[in-house]
Amino acid sequence: MIPFHLAFAIDDKEAARRFYGGVIGCSVGREADNWIDFDFFGHQISAHINTDPKPKATSKVGDDQVPLHHFGAVLPWDQWNSLIERIRAAGWAFVMEPKIRFEGQPGEQGTFFLKDPAGNAMEFKSFKNPEGLFDH
Repeated sequence: MIPFHLAFAIDDKEAARRFYGGVIGCSVGREADNWIDFDFFGHQISAHINTDPKPKATSKVGDDQVPLHHFGAVLPWDQWNSLIERIRAAGWAFVMEPKIRFEGQPGEQGTFFLKDPAGNAMEFKSFKNPEGLFDH
């Protein structure tokens, strides 16, 4: 696996540290006054302080309207379920509760959405059949 890098806007570095480190379980990498890096399931994400307004567009996927601007991770089934329990234990709200999408079809997947403290939307997916990631 070749790790990806993603930079995104936040408005509070310590709130990001608590969410990504405490709720999601990411370890902290390098940081400066205006940014902080996290190990996001083996990938590098960089949260940069920026108070510009966030887009609020949505897009239809299956039967759901989901946040258009989002990022996330595809996790093994057991890790996906563990993360759901970790998020619930932290009392964090889901934007879209965990569910199975495209049931019985190519690309069947577990999915859920949540937002970080800065309002960035995140989707976490899992496939019982990992080869189904790009099925159509």
